[in-house]
Amino acid sequence: MNAPPSGSTCKVLADDAHGITEAAGYIRDGQLVAFATETVYGLGGDATDDDAVVSIFKAKGRPRFNPLIVHYADISEISRDVDFNARAQKLAAAFWPGPLSLVLPRSANCRISLMASAGMDTLAVRIPDHKTARRLIVESQTPIAAPSANKSNHVSPTCAEHVISELGSDIAAVIDCGHCTVGIESTVLDLTVENPIVLRPGKVTIEEITSVLGTTNVMNTGGNSPNGHDIKSPGMLERHYAPHQPLRMDAQKAEPHESLLGFGPEASHATLNLSPSGDLDEAAANLFAMIRDLDRRDFSGIAVMPVPETGLGCAINDRLRRAAHGSSA
Repeated sequence: MNAPPSGSTCKVLADDAHGITEAAGYIRDGQLVAFATETVYGLGGDATDDDAVVSIFKAKGRPRFNPLIVHYADISEISRDVDFNARAQKLAAAFWPGPLSLVLPRSANCRISLMASAGMDTLAVRIPDHKTARRLIVESQTPIAAPSANKSNHVSPTCAEHVISELGSDIAAVIDCGHCTVGIESTVLDLTVENPIVLRPGKVTIEEITSVLGTTNVMNTGGNSPNGHDIKSPGMLERHYAPHQPLRMDAQKAEPHESLLGFGPEASHATLNLSPSGDLDEAAANLFAMIRDLDRRDFSGIAVMPVPETGLGCAINDRLRRAAHGSSA
C-alpha cells in the first residue's frame, strides 16, 4: 500500500526505521498511530497522557468503562506501573514477548492514565512479540495504550487496509507491517485474585498457563460481563468482533444468499475456508480477515461451520460467539 484510499487523511508509513521514527513523533505529540502486533493491529496512543487516551476512546467509539491494554518494550518499565508479583514473573519468563496480557494491581506511583484503567486500580499489560511494535514503544519513550484499531465492537483488523477502512480519518498514521501472524487478540489473565482467571481466551491457552504456574486453580469465566460493569479486560462485552451481516455458528451449509465460512478438509463447498487442513493456528490467523471479506451486501449473512472447542479453538469460538450475539440470520 503506497497511499491511503480516497476519504482517508491518515498517513501510511513504511515498516522501516524512518516510518517508525515518524510514528513515534506522532505518539509523543499526543496523536494516534495504528501499528501491527503479532495478534492484531493496535490503535496506539501515549498511555500516560489523559488526552491521548481519551482520543483512543473517541476514535473507536468505545465505552469509557472498557479498559485498555498497555504495551511495553521491557519488564523493567512494566514493574514501574504495576505490582509485578511472582506469578507474573513466571508467566513473563514463559510467554513474553507474546500474546498474553496480565491484569495486575496498579503501583502507588503508576504513570498510566486512570482512563486507560477505566478508573479501576488494576492495569492490563503486555510485551508484544513484534519488532516494529517494540521499536515504536522505545522510540516513543512511553508505554503505549493500544486496543484493536477498529470501531468498537466491529471485526478486529489484521492488515493496514482494515485499519484505514474504519479509522482513516481519525488517526495520524498507520505503519503498514503486512498481515498479523496470530490473527486474534491476546489471552488476558487476571492475577489480582487468589485463583487466576482467564478473562479473554487467546493464543496462550489455559492449559499452558496452568503448566507454568504449577496449579490447577486457574479459572475460565468465559469472559462475560453482561451488565457492562467491573470489566477488567477488553473483549468481555457479550457482543463484540461483529460484522454488519448476521453471523450464525455450527452450520453445515449456507442458507440461500448466505456465505459459508468453512473449516477443515470436509469444507470444500465453503465460500472461504479458515484452514483446509484443519490447522487451528491457520484458522485463527485467517478468522477476522475472512469475516471481513464475507461481510458484504451480496450476502444476507455469514454461516460458520463448527470449529473444535480445544486449544486455540476455544479462542476462535469465543470470538465467533460474541460476533454472533444478537444476530438474527
